[in-house]
Amino acid sequence: MAAITEIQDLKRIYKRRVPKMFYDYCESGSWTEQTFRENSSDFDEIYFRQRVAVDMANRSTKVQMIGQDYAMPVALAPVGLTGMQHYDGEIFAARAAEEFGVPFCLSTMSICSIEDVASHTTKPFWMQVYTLKDDDFMQRLFDRAKEAKCSAAVITVDLQLMGQRHKDIKNGLSAPPKLTAASVANMMTKVPWGLGMLKTKRRFFGNIVGHAKGVTDPSSLSTWTAEAFDQSLNWDRIREFRRMWDGPLIIKGIMDVRDAREALNVGADAIVVSNHGGRQLDSALSSIRALEPIVEAVGDKIEVHMDSGIRSGQDVLKAVALGAKGCWIGRAWVYGLGAGGQKGVRQALEVIHKELDYSMALSGRRDIGKVDRDILMVPKGFSGDWS
Repeated sequence: MAAITEIQDLKRIYKRRVPKMFYDYCESGSWTEQTFRENSSDFDEIYFRQRVAVDMANRSTKVQMIGQDYAMPVALAPVGLTGMQHYDGEIFAARAAEEFGVPFCLSTMSICSIEDVASHTTKPFWMQVYTLKDDDFMQRLFDRAKEAKCSAAVITVDLQLMGQRHKDIKNGLSAPPKLTAASVANMMTKVPWGLGMLKTKRRFFGNIVGHAKGVTDPSSLSTWTAEAFDQSLNWDRIREFRRMWDGPLIIKGIMDVRDAREALNVGADAIVVSNHGGRQLDSALSSIRALEPIVEAVGDKIEVHMDSGIRSGQDVLKAVALGAKGCWIGRAWVYGLGAGGQKGVRQALEVIHKELDYSMALSGRRDIGKVDRDILMVPKGFSGDWS
């Protein structure tokens, strides 16, 4: 196998190895996919200031996020269905994150359950929860996270209903995959993936099956969303969730200064500037454009992280320079998982770390904690002056 030198190398292998249904689930956005595209392309408008004759020795990318020490300001974002990208995918991803020294966040819509991941790791992970109507289910989910010693809960607030993703509808996305002529024909070309799936019994939504009442089709994301998600969500409801969970709380899906202030008011310990990877409201701003005004408004009172569009260590460095205390990667680690399981996720983290480390040095910094906006050249109006 050729050397893995960039995330795109892993993406190419991933596309060859994983069934089209699950590749498309990862590599798509809602509606026209404008926000999905601009999440990544908007990073290209930001440039570094190259500095020379600066001491680059003894560099450090170590940071604290939510009171814990990590190897770099990167977290593995919650991604649903990753146990379909690779057998036992969430377990392997959590192990890779633990091995490298970055946080892993498990999705409510994971294939492997909270208990599965906890029994195969030795360090606490973060647990992401959706805002559901069923209080009993929500309380049990928080209680299960406590029992698994999860070190933070992440409430995703931007998915009260699911943005339409054309490819998922056309592919008939489900877990396990529905067997149609097209899906069977495609899966027959993915032999290693199929052999891997035969090794495990984990093929359903492990946090839902056996735990949620009255869900008629737990194989379908869209059905589960329509039946269980709370479309009447408001900030008072989020305060109720804050009372259910007494540990560190992160609110994910903030794209407006007003919502950032509300998250601060309900007692969140951190927020994630995120548009759900361009998978919800299409034609919304990219996360990197939305980041700086939110940092300026609340960043001295609460940790501000960001996700959506990060594919490189350079992207991480740009986000940190604009004020992010942590950067969450989703698709980048899924590419690694589909390409090579735990080893592939580790390779994705190694690529991002090397790019981050070298770019930081060549920009005249040797400590990630000293990185600021001065290392960047940002176009006027990039993250402001919108009417």
